Amino acid sequence: MAHSPPSLLALDFDGVLCNGLREYFQTSWRVYRQIWPEQSLTLSLEEMEWKFGQLRPVITVGWEMPLLLRAILEGTPSQEILQDWPKVRDRLLVAYHLSATDLGERVDSSRDRWIQTDWQSWLALHDFYDGVVAALQRWQAQGQPLAIVTTKEQRFVAYLLEQADLFFPPEAIYGKEQQQPKTNILKALQSTYGAPLWFVEDRLGALLQVAATPELEATELFLATWGYTTAGDRAQAEAHPRIHLLSLEEFCQFPHWLSP
Repeated sequence: MAHSPPSLLALDFDGVLCNGLREYFQTSWRVYRQIWPEQSLTLSLEEMEWKFGQLRPVITVGWEMPLLLRAILEGTPSQEILQDWPKVRDRLLVAYHLSATDLGERVDSSRDRWIQTDWQSWLALHDFYDGVVAALQRWQAQGQPLAIVTTKEQRFVAYLLEQADLFFPPEAIYGKEQQQPKTNILKALQSTYGAPLWFVEDRLGALLQVAATPELEATELFLATWGYTTAGDRAQAEAHPRIHLLSLEEFCQFPHWLSP
């Protein structure tokens, strides 16, 4: 059975379109040194970056990243972080008298200063996944409605897209400023564009929330297996009746994702 293209293709940004893992680590490290300047290191920077990359799938919002580094350097077992990150995160917030608001401001201001003083080095730490830029340009040329739904700040997303010669109107980028769960944003998009939406995300938790939302039962859900996922995420998604596993090669072949 052939499937018609969706009314709207909604895409996460980090881990779906763009790999910013190197920038995440560097920004997190800068903020970490602000908060814990005197702490001795138990790992080399290379070892920290490797572990940070392995554990990045637990992060849902950028302010958590310096706390992930703190958990790593305190020797928190990786399995504990993967299985119960919210508990680990909240314990660190209390132990060091920190808040999500303060950490978020530190992360954003660190990025701002970096872009203002050396934007080329900041930009060089971001890589659009192979084939993604050409695919987005092709879909736009074909008139396929697109939206980006992300927890990253809209201005950072818009800047990176512009540098890649991709132009999305501001109203097509739904960033952290929305201060709403992705389910609410998707419901609003569905009311504008109609059903069915297709939604591509690399965070399993976000897809499960959509799958549990009755108003979005017509939405097709895709887990980006090339993004910040774990083997456990992929296995759970594969067993879920609503979620499709999607490879990067398949992603670039839109709209044939559901072809038999």
